[in-house]
Amino acid sequence: MLFAAGASAVLLALGFLINVSIERHFEDLDRDTLRAGLIQAHHAIARVTTVAELQQLPAILSDPAHGHHGLLMHLVGPQGQVLASPALPVFTEPFGQTVQLTDPAPPLQRWSIGERNFRGLATRVASAIPDAAPLEVRVAIDIGHHQVFMDTLMGTLWLFVACAAVAAGLLGWFAAKRGLAPLRAMRSRAERVTAQSLDQRLPTDAVPAELADLAHTLNEMLARLEEAFRRLSDFSSDIAHELRTPVSNLMTQTQVSLARNRDATGYREILESNAEEFERLARMISDMLFLAKADNAHAATRALVQPEPVDLAREVGDLFEFYEALADERGIQLQCTGQANTRGDRLMLRRALSNLLSNALRYTPPGGCVQVRLTTQGEFVQVAVVNPGDSIAPEHLVHLFERFYRADPSRQNATGEGTGLGLAITQAIVLAHQGRITATSADGLTCFTLLLPRA
Repeated sequence: MLFAAGASAVLLALGFLINVSIERHFEDLDRDTLRAGLIQAHHAIARVTTVAELQQLPAILSDPAHGHHGLLMHLVGPQGQVLASPALPVFTEPFGQTVQLTDPAPPLQRWSIGERNFRGLATRVASAIPDAAPLEVRVAIDIGHHQVFMDTLMGTLWLFVACAAVAAGLLGWFAAKRGLAPLRAMRSRAERVTAQSLDQRLPTDAVPAELADLAHTLNEMLARLEEAFRRLSDFSSDIAHELRTPVSNLMTQTQVSLARNRDATGYREILESNAEEFERLARMISDMLFLAKADNAHAATRALVQPEPVDLAREVGDLFEFYEALADERGIQLQCTGQANTRGDRLMLRRALSNLLSNALRYTPPGGCVQVRLTTQGEFVQVAVVNPGDSIAPEHLVHLFERFYRADPSRQNATGEGTGLGLAITQAIVLAHQGRITATSADGLTCFTLLLPRA
């Protein structure tokens, strides 16, 4: 409809322009004819030298009048008497001011008598009679043939405009329907996409170039949704698997304790074992709540952080003191080099560093050395935690920060601390501080690198 309306407006404007142009052309033709009649009358009157010749003037002027199609002439004497008028009723309408023959485009008079339309000019011409007042010459032309032509032309033109508007509407409808067919195909394909069929993709080869980018973007969105649903499904399975072990342990120990009477020492041992499982459950639930809070805080990630100046070297030193006993037990050295300061939540950053050190100690062989390297790089500070040990395969590196993911599920700490959430929590903390974390592993060295804003 918009296309048809626009085409109709253009055609109407074109028709109006044609009408004005032709009307102006006819007016110029009539002006030239009328001026020619006035000039001929001027030449004839200028040769009149006596009253007798003036009385013969109507016969003289009749020839030039008949020499132009539709040209009528009216001659008025000094006292207002009509000297010559082949069609007196035409000149009963009062004329306006007279014009000068030297004017290249004198304004035309226009009037109607009945159904006939006329254009005319009037001028004053002096004769050669001594002391005689100038005569007024009026000429007029019937423009009926112009009107017939214009009416026929306009009727044909408006009919063409109406037909063209209808044709434009039909063509616009056809073009829009054909052009939007790929969108309908995309909608049909999108309607078949459900949570169980996120592998569906929109066609990109059979769509116009204008829609190819849209289809590509939607396909990327579907890929992200598919990945998110897969991770959510895996996360649910991992939660069930991780919770099943401590719950099964609790149920088994409780059932065994209820199977027969025990002394206070036996019940105490069972309760202590149950307490360890409860601590593991509480720790796991706390970690999952932290991750859920971080996931739902896109607009409020900064709300997770209570910013304050943080001396990273000091925090690493405090953590070394905490892990010193475990490191001495396994013969592992702890080493920190460099200085770096950032701004953020001190407790959250300590937790992130603690997770990395805990993993490093867990997988460092006896006699190895865990290094923490602090450096400053422009607007950021870099924290690198390096430990020796078995290298992590490249296919596992890209998944290390996923929840409950383990490159080797069998390498779970016997204490039950290895829930697979530590690196996911570390990544959430780093992202909340507007930083990033990466992992590399090669030649028997594994390095986790944190990049944080400089204080």
